[in-house]
Amino acid sequence: MNVSDFNYELPKELIAQDPLLNRSESRLMVLDKVTGEVTHKHFYDIIEY
Repeated sequence: MNVSDFNYELPKELIAQDPLLNRSESRLMVLDKVTGEVTHKHFYDIIEY
């Protein structure tokens, strides 16, 4: 793995400027290392991992 693998375009309008009122509702991207499957969860789901 190279550091350059993490270079990508991220438009400024997609970067949150303020936190959510309920921070536990923040989004969480999960990568299954075995299958490579990506799923999108909420941070409160982190206890599943």
